[in-house]
Amino acid sequence: MLNQNLEAKYQVLLSHLRQFDRIAVAFSGGVDSTFLLYAAKEALGDNVLAVTAVSPIFPSSDEKETRQFCNQYKIQQEFLPSGDLSKPYFQTNPKDRCYHCKKDLFSGIQSLAAGHGILTVAEGSNMDDRNDYRPGKIAIEELGILSPLQDTGFYKSEIRELSNQFGLPTWDKPSFACLASRFVYGEAITEDKLRMVEQAEKDLHDLGFRQCRVRMHGMMARIELLPEDMDRFFEKRTRESVNHMLKTLGFKHVSVDLQGYRTGSMNE
Repeated sequence: MLNQNLEAKYQVLLSHLRQFDRIAVAFSGGVDSTFLLYAAKEALGDNVLAVTAVSPIFPSSDEKETRQFCNQYKIQQEFLPSGDLSKPYFQTNPKDRCYHCKKDLFSGIQSLAAGHGILTVAEGSNMDDRNDYRPGKIAIEELGILSPLQDTGFYKSEIRELSNQFGLPTWDKPSFACLASRFVYGEAITEDKLRMVEQAEKDLHDLGFRQCRVRMHGMMARIELLPEDMDRFFEKRTRESVNHMLKTLGFKHVSVDLQGYRTGSMNE
């Protein structure tokens, strides 16, 4: 049974979305964009387009998962190649890299949507996202991209609760940011390094560490884990297994951040 307050808030979201004739949703397959796309489909029916970026900075599994979701809910989907690693902001990885990356990505989404006669583009930022350094948000605002979940006051916990109630497969999916966020500012982002980070995190997921990050500092891996996972990680067999797997991938040193997992740690 739905929480009445959340049900009322969800109805506000649907009303907010119905003011648009047609809408394109930037759909990564994460918790927030999946919930937003589901709501847009309910509000606007077939007048919704899902646009999924295909890029080296996103795990290869994302494309398959988003395709399955759109097929299940009969949502039109387009794939947009993005994330050209030859761009200067990937080569130098400045503090505002996310701004330039989002500017290019959402400009591309707007162009693709316009080709379908859609002038409104939305993305899935929620209220919790306001608490971190996010230069990409500036680019989104400059381009006039909508953030309906923020506009209607949704927090991540509420999105997860409603997603669970609606039977969405992402309701308990770990939080995720693009793989480029794993690199210390000033270090060039290459496809080889991206694949190292992606595989390292997959290896940790396969060991049962669902919410984690592998940050890359030169050729050193800095692992962030939830505090409740620390004891299990430091069991001799697990610790040695992780060290072996990551060094096999090419990391020279493997460390664990004792402060634990948190979003935006590279901004500290």
